[in-house]
Amino acid sequence: MAEPIKNRRDVTAPTPQNTPANNAPISSHAQQPGVASIKEDDLAERAAAASIFAQNPALVQMIQGRLGSLVGRSSGYIESLPAPVRRRVAGLKGIQKEHSKLEAEFQEEVLQLEKKYFAKFTPLYQKRADIVNGGTEPSEEEIAAGEKDDDEEADAEAADKPKEEEKPAESAEAAEAAEKVSGIPEFWLSAMKNQISLAEMITDRDEGALKHLIDIRMEYLDKPGFRLIFEFDENKFFTNKTITKTYFYQNESGYGGDFIYDHAEGDKINWKEGEDLTVRVESKKQRNKNTKQTRIVKKTVPTESFFNFFSPPKAPTEDDDSAASDIEERLELDYQLGEDIKEKLIPRAIDWFTGEALAFEELDDFEENDYDEEDDEDDDDLSDDRDEDEEESEEDDDGAKPNKEAAECKQS
Repeated sequence: MAEPIKNRRDVTAPTPQNTPANNAPISSHAQQPGVASIKEDDLAERAAAASIFAQNPALVQMIQGRLGSLVGRSSGYIESLPAPVRRRVAGLKGIQKEHSKLEAEFQEEVLQLEKKYFAKFTPLYQKRADIVNGGTEPSEEEIAAGEKDDDEEADAEAADKPKEEEKPAESAEAAEAAEKVSGIPEFWLSAMKNQISLAEMITDRDEGALKHLIDIRMEYLDKPGFRLIFEFDENKFFTNKTITKTYFYQNESGYGGDFIYDHAEGDKINWKEGEDLTVRVESKKQRNKNTKQTRIVKKTVPTESFFNFFSPPKAPTEDDDSAASDIEERLELDYQLGEDIKEKLIPRAIDWFTGEALAFEELDDFEENDYDEEDDEDDDDLSDDRDEDEEESEEDDDGAKPNKEAAECKQS
């Protein structure tokens, strides 16, 4: 269930439908050290160590295995406590287990509540789809409610801007052409292009297919998880009427009772001949060494496309440590995209279509930039400190050989 848009950063409780990304099966990478935290004296040592590890992957694997075996191992402190104290510690752990049971029950009840209200949202989503695709028209009450918001915004803008000349009335031909337009053309494509995380995935080639997108909706699974449903009308690219992607959660709850994301599965897209948007054809000229004749060889290679969204990455295996980091990042991005569609795009599609939702996204970005600027200031301070140290060092050097440096200054 989506929260109402508010002009502040809301903190929502994690639910099966709003699980934080750090609960996904993705390693929580430590923050990379910044320049300020690395001393110049250590750079050579770090480079040497990196070279050793790069040349000895077996050593890296052995160290990782050793560190993994130490996770969760007791330090011996608890065992060293007096027996009465250990009994009290055990009692607290028993109480914590009762707390965990209640947390799991709470999350389950939240899920049921979300499903209850989703059933109330569904008729509104259906009405929206009918209007977007020209099946019906909004009621006069709905139009009046929407125009009221527009009028209030227009009045606020007019108060801040100088009065402009009135625009000429719409011509009869233009009005007649507008009457022939059915629904709201390219509604979902426009909404997706305003949603930043989705816009980055949409290529120019994808737009031809996404213009045929007539609805995006979701449904809950019987067990924790959800399914995104993309519905298309007839098009030249593929035969699918709907393309779905399903996000599954683990059967057991995580720490705190939260449901934990497990994996995603997407439908296979039945591309028509030569219309697969997830690949491109490369042509390469080859010359025969004997006859000197040339030929053109065509090869199909993967390419960027929004429709790769329906082929989610697979979790890394234990034998594939080399690519684990890249796959984990892709898993996290894939999960977040699904959450953005479910929590942002579907509930407030009209706000993304008009661009009004961007104002709230920009607010979040502004707040994050404030923190970045503070970090930059810290870096500047440290940089100034380093400059002062360098100047002091130069002055010390000057003191060691004053005559020579002084002579050079005079000659310059």
